[in-house]
Amino acid sequence: MTTIAAPRPLETSLRSTDFTGTGQLLRLYLRRDRIVMPLWVLLLSLPLGSVYVGSIESVYPNEADRASFAESILASPAQLAMYGPLYNTSIGATGIWKAGMFYTLIAVATILTVIRHTRAEEETGRGELVAATRIGRFAGLTAALVMGLGGALATGLLGTLSLFATDVPKSGSLAFGLALAGSGAVFAAVAAVAAQVSTSARTARGIAFAVLAATYTLRAIGDAKSGAGPTSALTWLSPQGWSLQVRPYAGDHFAVLLLHLIAVLVLIAVAYALLANRDLGGGLIAERPGAPTAGPALSGPFGLAWRLQRGTLAAWTVGLGLYGLVFGSVVHGISDELGNSDTMRDLITRMGGSQSLENSMITYGFTMLGVAATAYAVSAALRLFGEESTQHAESVLTVAVSRIRWAASHLVFALLGPVVALTVAATIGGLVYGRAAGDVGGKLGDVLGAALVQVPAIWFFVGITVLLFGLLPRWTPVAWGVYVTAIAIFLLGAISGAPQWFRDLDPFEHAPKLPGAEFTATPLVILLLIDAALIMVGLIGFRRRDLR
Repeated sequence: MTTIAAPRPLETSLRSTDFTGTGQLLRLYLRRDRIVMPLWVLLLSLPLGSVYVGSIESVYPNEADRASFAESILASPAQLAMYGPLYNTSIGATGIWKAGMFYTLIAVATILTVIRHTRAEEETGRGELVAATRIGRFAGLTAALVMGLGGALATGLLGTLSLFATDVPKSGSLAFGLALAGSGAVFAAVAAVAAQVSTSARTARGIAFAVLAATYTLRAIGDAKSGAGPTSALTWLSPQGWSLQVRPYAGDHFAVLLLHLIAVLVLIAVAYALLANRDLGGGLIAERPGAPTAGPALSGPFGLAWRLQRGTLAAWTVGLGLYGLVFGSVVHGISDELGNSDTMRDLITRMGGSQSLENSMITYGFTMLGVAATAYAVSAALRLFGEESTQHAESVLTVAVSRIRWAASHLVFALLGPVVALTVAATIGGLVYGRAAGDVGGKLGDVLGAALVQVPAIWFFVGITVLLFGLLPRWTPVAWGVYVTAIAIFLLGAISGAPQWFRDLDPFEHAPKLPGAEFTATPLVILLLIDAALIMVGLIGFRRRDLR
């Protein structure tokens, strides 16, 4: 049973020497992230004016067109859940509506940035080497927070300037930029706390992503149920919901940003308090002492991989299972939540009826579940990189274990782990949905199909990770950048007028839109062949190169 580290007296006094070396570490971190950080800052800011607002101006140039567009959004719970409500039909509000997903994307970016430069540094031993010099105990965390918070602020400011280049109101542009920065800042602080909890960077990322997934789910369900009515209480429980409630170009509620500020200050204070009262390399959850002798399960690489991966797999399975439970409970009868006006009923009928709306909601919900499961898959595959970086792999490979066998022991979890988690989540969601609809067998099959067709796209990112690990080991963490970029392509591709070739760059674009659409196996088979080729080339490269 997991033990909790014994608490020590809380140290509240700060000394100037506690922050010694912050500037030097910040320069080091900026150098290490000189490619990845500018990439996500620019990707989440520059398209706002030229792409988002520009596309709305060209596709919906007059008020009547935008009003019809807004009505169709209110009749689609899937779109409300994905992007949030559209509060008016102005060019500004309509233009940045789909950019609401950026509030979640910037959270992913800041989580990865902060944990990479805090817990990951300690786990690999680099933090101990740095601490042996004249570096204060808070310098590393402070530099990482400056990176995360500064990146979020830079994204918001560049996004504001991008919107300033259009004809939309300046006040609304500033409101959106600050809301975007606020969402990123909150989750940079969440990551700072998560980095103090576990001794593993992978677990810390899992904790932070679990918080992100939970708050996103609350926001999505709250917005889907509220429609054009009063804002749901669930939305107010989510930082992404707070950003939407700033309502750029629809009132510009700057006061809501105080919620972001309070959350950031509280979480940062908690992170520093935890750091002050733990040992270097330790965490709030202490490592358990091992047994005097290894059991039979640890006699081979697969047993060791199971021991290292099982906790993360269990946590993700539980988290995605809860998502399935909540999502399945709100799908049936979602059209009833949108009101009984003649306009709404007419829109629902023209869109295919309430059953079509439910199918659309399932497609959206379990595509997002697949995107979340991809984060677990990449994390599990990156265990290869982590084991090699800490020289644990070298110890295993000194005995009669081949490189391919050792790598395969971890790839089993990267490939089958998402399948297990998705199956559990879809089964729970399908049973709940089927019971409400009075058709357990039919609805369970629909939901399982919608979830499992995401697997080839998930495995694509595992293939990219293995390819980098085998051929360019120093660049293996760039797999996270590929993952975030693919999500951004998905969001940009959803804009009206985006070319199909651009949308096809996102692997999830090729999954059949089940239930409702016709199932076509060809794109899935092609994706599986690509996945197999990427993994094979990566493993061959790993077998031939030297260990780091």
